[in-house]
Amino acid sequence: MRHPYWFATFILTILLLIGLQQCAVIPLSLLSPQPGSRLTPRELAVIVNRADPLSVAIGRYYQQRRGIPEENVIAIAFAPDRPSLAIEEFRQLKTQVESKTPDDVQAYALTWAAPYRVDCMSITTAFAAGFDAGYCAEDCRATKANPYFNSDSATPYQDYRLRPTMAIAATSFNQAKALIDRGIASDRTHPRGTAYLMDTSDRARNVRSPFYFNLVQELGLKFNIVVLRADVLERRSDVMFYFTGLTQVDRLETNRFRPGAIADHLTSAGGELTDSRQMSSLRWLEAGATGSYGSVVEPCNFPQKFPHPQVVMARYLAGDTLLEAYWKSVAWAGQGIFIGEPLARPFGG
Repeated sequence: MRHPYWFATFILTILLLIGLQQCAVIPLSLLSPQPGSRLTPRELAVIVNRADPLSVAIGRYYQQRRGIPEENVIAIAFAPDRPSLAIEEFRQLKTQVESKTPDDVQAYALTWAAPYRVDCMSITTAFAAGFDAGYCAEDCRATKANPYFNSDSATPYQDYRLRPTMAIAATSFNQAKALIDRGIASDRTHPRGTAYLMDTSDRARNVRSPFYFNLVQELGLKFNIVVLRADVLERRSDVMFYFTGLTQVDRLETNRFRPGAIADHLTSAGGELTDSRQMSSLRWLEAGATGSYGSVVEPCNFPQKFPHPQVVMARYLAGDTLLEAYWKSVAWAGQGIFIGEPLARPFGG
């Protein structure tokens, strides 16, 4: 995190005071999605890389388990197992994908962990919105806003020309299978569990903690929430949400995540999935979470570039799928990758 803590805190305070949407506390009364307006298998297209056998296997398994129409499986080909795609190469692939995408598709699922970036953008936002340098930033600057942020839209492509994208990211088929299976197992179970909000000692990465008080006020009667002033969470058997700010999250293996759980850590390089110098966001999925998020290039510690815990929790608890709830919680999504099982919907029905 290159952004000085005092400056980031100053900026965050100013944004909160003037009430900008990207950082404002969102009243629960504004988070009331309409019944029946959730993403369905028919509205999700699965993109596979036919040059990558693991991608093909993940795509085939996901299509079968989720009942995704055959015409929604879109095959492209590019050299796998590298961190980034060049802009022009990506644009050619994106053109192929768009030409094969059925009209009623509202979102995409990718089936690989690498590449995770397109030049300065995350690959999920690049597929969602097309490559746009406005979503990037050199040094510590704001980026283009996510028009889907905290939206009630059930049709993001029609409304915003945006197809929110999530990667079913794994480095082995068994990991991908376990992720998909627990996402499906979570559907409509309305699980009990706990949201753990960590107030850590890492001042530069703890910038979401000012949201916690209002989150508890708005959602504390709807779900069990625990705020811990600590760097380590261990030996908990009921983890449904876990938000923290650290370069490395220790003792993950001692906790048990409920099917459908969401967990992420605010740091510079969590989204560098296969070669991060910090803790890769894949570690959350390997530990049992169903969704996570991380930045693929230096984001500085703007909270707008990371999931807003109150928004993602409220949307998820109101019945959104994992993909919808997570995407709606990041105000500046250009530098972060969304990973997990897109259609998991534990609080639906």
